[in-house]
Formats: sequence, structure tokens, C-alpha cells
Amino acid sequence: MSWHVAALNLDNLGDLPKRCRNCVYWELSPRLAEQAEGYGTTDLEKEAWLSEVLLEWGSCGRVVYVGGAPAGYVLFAPPDSVPRATEMPTGPVSADAVLLITMQVLPQYAGEGLGRALAQAVVKDLTGRGVRAIEAFGDARPGTEADCVVPVDFLRSVGFKTVRPHHRWPRLRMELRSGLEWKSDVEAALEQLFNTVTIPMQAPAPVERAPARLSTCPAGLRAPESP
Repeated sequence: MSWHVAALNLDNLGDLPKRCRNCVYWELSPRLAEQAEGYGTTDLEKEAWLSEVLLEWGSCGRVVYVGGAPAGYVLFAPPDSVPRATEMPTGPVSADAVLLITMQVLPQYAGEGLGRALAQAVVKDLTGRGVRAIEAFGDARPGTEADCVVPVDFLRSVGFKTVRPHHRWPRLRMELRSGLEWKSDVEAALEQLFNTVTIPMQAPAPVERAPARLSTCPAGLRAPESP
């Protein structure tokens, strides 16, 4: 199997699955996301978000290709670049962490070792920037709502620890220790995560929304608000 990993940029943004290419679940606030969906401009908003993060922070995603065809991807960014994260009931994300926004490996490529390639790229990039930890919002009831929220059971099984519990949207964290002692652990953990979480083919169900949280201050796919 011939494969390679490339940084996500404006040139290959269109290689993401269509439903992910047009998704602004994390990239916009709930109000702006609803407007973009109504106007049919989510693809433009996704492109604008990626462009801004690339300019202000740098690389924020990877795409893995098999035989020239996109087979999976990952998105990550500093929490202040993910507006919807501030609406999550277990936010905000810690100041020393990067938010793992979403990750997907297409079902037909699961178990092919592509997770390791994505994991190595993410780990190398974040450690090179001196990032101390990765955090993610988990979905305690996957398969019924937003597909871009990583199932909490998968996060826990690969080493993420809960730092803010919640019946539906807990926040979890993985420490990135310096040196070789943690490198293989992180790669193996993320490999399992990437190879396990796949993109459901069914149409997404309506999103359960969590109530907006008053903020004192801001990781496939809109912060959920409770009814």
C-alpha cells in the first residue's frame, strides 16, 4: 500500500469528504454557523477559518493519502481559534493545550496503519511548538448527534483523562511529556484512535445543543446546546 501524509492547506482542503469540507461545527459560533448554513456558505466559512489559522498559528491539520486518494484527516488548533469550544458546557480548554478538534479515517481504510502516520505527524508538529498537552471534548452518546465530536470511550481507552466530567460532553486531556519516554505511547494511542473512529455514512441527526455559557474571557463536524 502506497501512502503519504500532507499538511492540510487551502490547496487540498477540497480533498476532505464533502460533508466535512462543508462542516463548520467547531469553526464558527452557533449563531454564525446557523447563518452560514442558511445562506449555503459553509464551504466559504471553512476556507476562511483555515486561512486565518494558517496565517496566525500555522499548520492545523493533516491529510493521509493512499494511492493518491484521501483516506483520512485530522484537525487541531489553539482553543482561541475554535469559537464553538467556548460554548461547550465543560469548557474552556486549558491555556497550555491544543484542542484536538476532530479526526476521521474513512471506513474502507480502517486498520491499515494510517493512524500511525497521522499520529506521528501530529506529535512531531505539536512537540516542535512546545505544546504541553492535547485536550478534546468527548461525546458520551456517539452515533446520535454530531459525528465530528470524538466518542469519549475511545478517548479514554487511548490515554485521555477526564478533567471536566459531564453527562454528555466531558472534556479530556492527554499530557505530552518531553523526550522519548512518551513519544511511542502517544503515537500508539493516537494510532488506535484514528483507526477506530470512522466517518458514518448516514446523514447527521439534528444536534443537541448545550446552553450558552457565560464566558469571562473563546478539536470530521457547533457547540451543542441543550433543548
